[in-house]
Amino acid sequence: MPHSSISGSVSSPKVDVVIDMGNPLLNLTVDGFSKIGAVAATRALAEDTYHIVRKGSVSSSDFEKTLKKTFKEGAYWGAIAGVYVGTEYGVQRIRGTRDWKNATFGGAVTGALVSAASNEKADKIVIGGITGAAIATAAEFINGWSF
Repeated sequence: MPHSSISGSVSSPKVDVVIDMGNPLLNLTVDGFSKIGAVAATRALAEDTYHIVRKGSVSSSDFEKTLKKTFKEGAYWGAIAGVYVGTEYGVQRIRGTRDWKNATFGGAVTGALVSAASNEKADKIVIGGITGAAIATAAEFINGWSF
């Protein structure tokens, strides 16, 4: 009986820029900041470009507003990523092991700090920590699965 098969692989493009700060903790924190910040800035830029194109005209005010939003989003999400990556790495170094518990703690600290920085009340800070822990833990488990 005839048999045929198709095999292949799909991979995403990889861009890796390394900034050596002389310390692994700082290196990972800056790397997380720059990568996630770039993604957030690109998303904000694409969103605003869509709105400008849909409107049909661009003004200097639109350009200035887009530029500010792009940098603000990049810095905001980059800072969150930097805190998460730095915290997770710090916990890994303290515990001496690399597992999902580091991600859970890193997510909890990051979620709580983001909520606290937003001038939230104590209950919201705790909920932010729980949410951050849940998201980071889920991401760690998903990344560990093989498909």
